[in-house]
This record gives sequence, C-alpha cells and structure tokens, in this order.
Amino acid sequence: MKTNLPIKLSHLPKALPLDGAIRIELVEGVPIFRASSLVQGRIEALLIKQKESTITLEEEKELDEYEELDDYLSLVNRMIRNSALIESQSEL
Repeated sequence: MKTNLPIKLSHLPKALPLDGAIRIELVEGVPIFRASSLVQGRIEALLIKQKESTITLEEEKELDEYEELDDYLSLVNRMIRNSALIESQSEL
C-alpha cells in the first residue's frame, strides 16, 4: 500500500498528554486506535475557537499536528484492518 503519509512522525503535539492520549477499541474483533476523549476535547476546543475567532499561530500548529497524528492513526488502522481481512480470507 503506497501513501503520501510519512511512515514516521517527526514529533507529537506539545499539548498531547503522554498517558491516556490513545484508546483502543475492538471493532468486529479488530483493534482500532482512536484519540482519547481528553484529546478529542482539546481538538474540538481548538476548532470551536478557530470558528468563532482567531487562533494563535501556536494553536494553529497544534491543530495541524493533531491532524497529522490523526492521519497516521488512520493509516495504522487501515493497515490493521487490511491485515485482518487478508487473514480471515485466507482461513476460508
């Protein structure tokens, strides 16, 4: 699978808590990585502030970093789902 996303992230958002930032959910038996409710709340707060007024350059950078992290998690989740799908098809 070829993507335009980097395989490695260069850094994480400074405001990202090191503990409790990611949660794992089982979807049809496949582990899926999602941002925690704490992180989702921070993203929503930044988006609301951006919509209602102007955010600082630092906040804009933080929002961009969260978007990059979300893209990365989406890539990881697609790879996991595809792997699980291939494995289940090979068992048939």
